[in-house]
Amino acid sequence: MITKNLKLSLLLFLVTVTGSISEVSAQTKEEDKIKAAITVLDDFSGMQENIPAQLLDISKGIIIVPKLINAGLVVGGKHGKGIAMVKNDKGEWSDPVFVTITGGSVGAQIGVQAVDLVLIFKSSKTLTEIGKGSFTLGGDLSVAAGPMGRSSSASTDYKLEAEVYSYSRSKGLFAGVTINGAALEVDAKANSAFYNKSQDANTIFTTSNVSTQSVEDLKEKLDELN
Repeated sequence: MITKNLKLSLLLFLVTVTGSISEVSAQTKEEDKIKAAITVLDDFSGMQENIPAQLLDISKGIIIVPKLINAGLVVGGKHGKGIAMVKNDKGEWSDPVFVTITGGSVGAQIGVQAVDLVLIFKSSKTLTEIGKGSFTLGGDLSVAAGPMGRSSSASTDYKLEAEVYSYSRSKGLFAGVTINGAALEVDAKANSAFYNKSQDANTIFTTSNVSTQSVEDLKEKLDELN
């Protein structure tokens, strides 16, 4: 016969194991998002017309959103989850902060597509303050389509007057993506799952230093693109 103490011990064991599995599962999900971001950068670097190295060199922040879902039938909507990183004064990339992008659009559009989206920021201030609230692209931040071509001189051949430059790679039924009006905000749940504790975006950007293989691979990939 199983005693009450044994039942209690078994119950506590099951709760502990289940919690551990859930934690690992959550971390794996975010690890997959980082790996997907690396794939996006690989795909972009393999394109003939891509992000100029000079622009990446002077950039202070980046957001990568793999498979942003863009859907529309006259009135459209978009939603995606990605990662944000900033570059410090030494030119080193921070650990990733998980973010979401959500917004609507109105126009002559039909269909559903998955778009790989990369946003290049000229300043890190916007991203380090993102935890204070959401930012609207094209509203709070000026956004423009970025210059193309690895060998083009972004600093001399292009007037870098916008705060953010967007690049997208379409995989669906209609080409192009309009991000004006989309809201960016921190995905607190994803960050808590990945870092195993609750910390704000600025703390992750400035003091976090995890050493997972996926994060190291992502930083290395960004360094290669400069």
